[in-house]
Amino acid sequence: MREGRVRLDHIDLNLFVLFDALYRERNVTRVAMQLNLTQPAVSNALGRLRQAFDDPLFLRTPDGMQPTPVAERMVADVREALVLLRRSVGAGARFDPATSDKTFRLGMNDLAESLLLPGLQAALAQAAPTVAVASYYVDRASAADELRAGRSDLLLDAPVFNARELRHAPLASLPYVVAMRRGHPLARRKMTEKAYLAAEHLHVSSRRRGRGQVDIALHSRNLRRRVSMRVQNYLVAARIAQQTDLLWTVPRVLLPLVDLVARPLPFAVPPLQWHLFWHGNADGDPANQWLRQQLQALAGQLG
Repeated sequence: MREGRVRLDHIDLNLFVLFDALYRERNVTRVAMQLNLTQPAVSNALGRLRQAFDDPLFLRTPDGMQPTPVAERMVADVREALVLLRRSVGAGARFDPATSDKTFRLGMNDLAESLLLPGLQAALAQAAPTVAVASYYVDRASAADELRAGRSDLLLDAPVFNARELRHAPLASLPYVVAMRRGHPLARRKMTEKAYLAAEHLHVSSRRRGRGQVDIALHSRNLRRRVSMRVQNYLVAARIAQQTDLLWTVPRVLLPLVDLVARPLPFAVPPLQWHLFWHGNADGDPANQWLRQQLQALAGQLG
């Protein structure tokens, strides 16, 4: 790459949009569809980028278009610049939920979806009938990048991130209970620590490994439970608990949505903490602020 010789006044800024899309998708056909361009137009634009930076930027391989070291060095700055440009363009615009057709992109798991999205949709139907919401799971390893690049507007998760560029606010504190099927041998008895530890358990986590709140609390006392099944979806876990003798330690707030019996935990476990996260560049964005207010109001109604 020719250091110091790239002049922005000689580059169409739309080429950086294409660069970001190609880095993300690694596929010319998908990029062409996303940007509503023909494949030859995408190839032509890539050629102009290559010429401007005197580097191939993306190399065709059996696994798709792989970025070169120059592209890898560029991508973070390009994405941050695109986010700033997009927000600058709309900085003077007032967000009117009644007329906006914006699609908000939310990172959350299925428990949050179950508890918050029905209420959010009802609120949108009243105040923002043409606003849409897309919810999907975001891996923690890529969460900051998703928010930085504007691919996610908000993330709902435990307060585990320490990236300085992110802002966050407490959303909900959800105490745990022990849930089990009706007719479970322990359903009519007081739940003791001995009975809890002797039972087999069900655990929900989107991660392949790692301990949850309950296991961390037990480990601090040199105790351990037997997790016989680990799944990634709360509503799937509810079906399993309804049809087996596995105990499920779950946020109490989910119980109205499932047909299970609940008992208090026989030992102390900190509640599940939910925070909202957003990028610092979106701190003053009226649309982002409005959505944060909606979710905070809904979370305040959780029992």
